[in-house]
Amino acid sequence: MTISNNKNVQSVSREIGGRTLTIESGWIAKQAGGSVLVSYGETVVMSTAVDGGPRDLPFFPLTVDYREKTYSAGKIPGGFFKREARPTTKEVLAMRMLDRSVRPMFAPGYGNEVQVMSAVLSYDQENEPEVLSMIGGMAALHISKIPIEGPMAAVRLGWVDGNILVNPTHTVLSEDRNMLDMTLSATKDAVCMVEAGAKILPDAEVAKALAAGHEVCREICEMMDELREKVGVDKIEVEAPVEDTEALDAVRGEWDDATIRKALLTEGKFERYDAADAIVAEVIEAKADKDDEESASRWKKAAKAVINEVERQMTLEGQRVDGRDTTTIRDIEIETSLLPRTHGSILFTRGETQSIVTTTLGSTEDEQFLDGLRHEKVTSRFLLHYNFPPYCTGEAKRLFGTSRRELGHGVLAERALKPVLPEYEEFPYTIRIVSDITESNGSSSMATVCGGCLSMMDAGVPLKAPVAGIAMGMIADGDNHAILSDILGSEDHHGDMDFKVAGTREGITAIQMDIKVKGLKPEVLQSALDQARDGRLHILDKMAEALSEPRENLSPYAPANKAVIIPTDKIGFLIGPKGANIRDLQETFGVNVNIVDDTTGTVQVSGNPEENVDACIERIRQQTRKIEIGERYTGAVTSVKDFGCFVDLGGGQEGMCHISELDTERVGVVEDICKEGDEIEVVVVNVDERSGKIRISRKVALVPEDEVEAAIKAAQDTGPRGGGGGRGRGGDRGRGGDRGRGGDRGGRDRGSRSYARS
Repeated sequence: MTISNNKNVQSVSREIGGRTLTIESGWIAKQAGGSVLVSYGETVVMSTAVDGGPRDLPFFPLTVDYREKTYSAGKIPGGFFKREARPTTKEVLAMRMLDRSVRPMFAPGYGNEVQVMSAVLSYDQENEPEVLSMIGGMAALHISKIPIEGPMAAVRLGWVDGNILVNPTHTVLSEDRNMLDMTLSATKDAVCMVEAGAKILPDAEVAKALAAGHEVCREICEMMDELREKVGVDKIEVEAPVEDTEALDAVRGEWDDATIRKALLTEGKFERYDAADAIVAEVIEAKADKDDEESASRWKKAAKAVINEVERQMTLEGQRVDGRDTTTIRDIEIETSLLPRTHGSILFTRGETQSIVTTTLGSTEDEQFLDGLRHEKVTSRFLLHYNFPPYCTGEAKRLFGTSRRELGHGVLAERALKPVLPEYEEFPYTIRIVSDITESNGSSSMATVCGGCLSMMDAGVPLKAPVAGIAMGMIADGDNHAILSDILGSEDHHGDMDFKVAGTREGITAIQMDIKVKGLKPEVLQSALDQARDGRLHILDKMAEALSEPRENLSPYAPANKAVIIPTDKIGFLIGPKGANIRDLQETFGVNVNIVDDTTGTVQVSGNPEENVDACIERIRQQTRKIEIGERYTGAVTSVKDFGCFVDLGGGQEGMCHISELDTERVGVVEDICKEGDEIEVVVVNVDERSGKIRISRKVALVPEDEVEAAIKAAQDTGPRGGGGGRGRGGDRGRGGDRGRGGDRGGRDRGSRSYARS
C-alpha cells in the first residue's frame, strides 16, 4: 500500500501473525469523527466513525455498515446494474460481529446517534478483510470523541495439526486440515464476542483458542492506544444516569420480594408476563400522578427495574422463573416425518420454543452461486434458511424481508451442521434446510440446529454424526455469577451473556457469544463450555430416542442423483452442438444432466423415477465409451452412401464402412451387400484420436480369426478411397455427409457448459 508523506498522517505498525498490521489516520476521510486505514498484506480497509448528535430513542442508535467494493479485487459487479447493491450475507455477518462487539462498551447515558462504516478498498485474495474492518471500526471509535470504553481489538484464528494460527490466509482457511475458523473480539481484560465454526474440535482446544486470541487482541489494543496518543481527541463527557433511588425504594418497600417472586414463578411465558405487568400496573395506579405521562413513565420504569432485580437475584440463588435449576434442560418433544410430501421434516419443541424444520434434496443445478471478491467461481451445495415470523412471539408486525438477525441465526446453524455432511462422492446432492420458528421463548437458533440435523436424517442424508445446540446464559453480580443452561427469552433479555454452542459428542462445530457486560474472564468461559457440553450430550440423547440414525431410503419424492465418469475428451460430444445432445437426453428420460467437473469428467444425472436415471446413465456410458481398434460389433446400417455405409455401434456412436471393406470380393454397389436397417457384423479398424471418426470393416469380420490382425493392418494401410470416417452420431460423415443429433464439430462448443446446466 502507498503510504502518504503528509506530515499529519500518524501510523502504527506491528507484526501480527507473521505479517505487518498497519493502522493509520489523518490522511483520508478527515471530516469523519474518526477515520483509519487498516492494511494487512495488500488488503486495505477504510473505517470511519461519526457522532450524529443527540437522539431521544428508547434504544442506543448505533449503525454499523461494512461493504466490499468489487474494484478492490479488480472485478466488475455482476447483475444488470453493474453496481454494488444490497449487502450480501457475508457483509451482513461482518456488520453484526462489529455491532455485537462494541454495543455494550458505550458510556452509560450516552444516546447520540453513532455510525461506523467500513469499506474494503483493496483485497489481495489471501488476507481476509472482515477482521480488518472490525479492527478499523474499533480504532476509529477509539481515536474519536465518542465515549466508548476502549481500546478493543479483533482477531481471526485457525487450527492446523494442533497449532493455533493467527489471522490465517484464505488458502489455509480453505484447507481440509484446518479445523477452526474463529473470529474473536476483546478488550485488554476480557473476551467480548466470539463467532466460530469448527470441524468437531474438542472443547478443550476451543478453550485454548479463546485464550490465544485474547493475547493477540491485547497486543492490538496496545497499537490502538499508541495511535490514540498521536491523533486522539478528547472524549465527550457524559453525565451518567442518576438512579431514581426514591422510586426504587418505594416499590421495594410496598411490593415485597415474595409477591414479586410469586408473579415471576407463574407457569407459562405469557401468563408470567401478565403477572409481572399486573404488578407494574398496580405500582402506576398507586404511585403515579393522574394524567401525568412523565410520572407514569417514572413509576413504570422503577417497577420493571425492581422486578428485573428480583429475577436476577432468584437466578443467582439457583431458582429460575420456570422452576428449573441452572443446569436443567427444558422438556424436548420431537415429531419425525411431520409433512407427507417433503423429503425430510421435523417438528422440534423445547419448552416454549418450537420449529418446523425441513430438508429438500436437489441436484448440482440447485447449488447457490456466491458472488463476492473472490476471482474464482464459488458455489455452495448446502443452504440453511431461518425464518422468524412475528406470530412466533404472539406479535403482529409488518414484514420487510429477511432481517439481519435471521441471516445471522441461519448462518450460525449452517456453520454448526456443515462439518457433519457426507462427502459429495458419497451423497451427490444439494441440500437445503428451512427452519420456520413457530414458537419462541429462547434458543430458537439452537432449535434450528437440532431440528436441521434430525430433518436431514429423516431425509436419509448419511451424516457423519448427529449435532445438537444449546444456548447458555449468565447472571453476574460482582464476583458472584450463575451460568444457565438452555436460557429463556427473559434470561437472554435480562441476563449478561448469550453463549450458543453446537457440536457432536466428540467436539464443537459452532460457537456464537454475545455479552452485555464489559467482557468475560477465561475461567467463566471455560465453565460455560463445560456446562454446555453436559447439556449438549443430554439433548443428543433425546434426539437419538426420536431418530437414532439416518433413514435407509430417501423419500419417494426426492430426486435420484447418480454420477458417472466419462473420458474428458468426450464431454464436448456428450453436450453436442449448442447443447443438443444433452437436451435430447433430458427430454428422452425426463432427467437433469449436469457436467459437475470437466477436469475429471464427472457427470451427474438427477430425476425421478430412479429407473429413468439409470437408463440415462447407461445411455451416457454407451455414448462416451472409448471404442478400440479390433472390437467386433453387430449393428444396424443407419444410412447408405455411394462410397459405403454407416453402422450403429451403440450409444449414438457410428462407424463408416467403406465400400472396399464390405466384402472380401470387389463390390460394385453398396446395396448389393446391405440396405438401410440391415444388421451386419463389423470390426473396428481405425479410430482418429483427433476427430473421433471411426472406420469399420465387414471384410475383416469375414476372415478367419487368425487372419484378423493382418487384415486390420491391411485395411489401415490401404485406407478409404473416398468418403470419410464415422464417429458419434451427428459427427461429420465425410464430405457431403449429414449431421445427426449429438455430434460436435471437431471440438467442444465454447458455451457448452452453460447448456449443460440448462
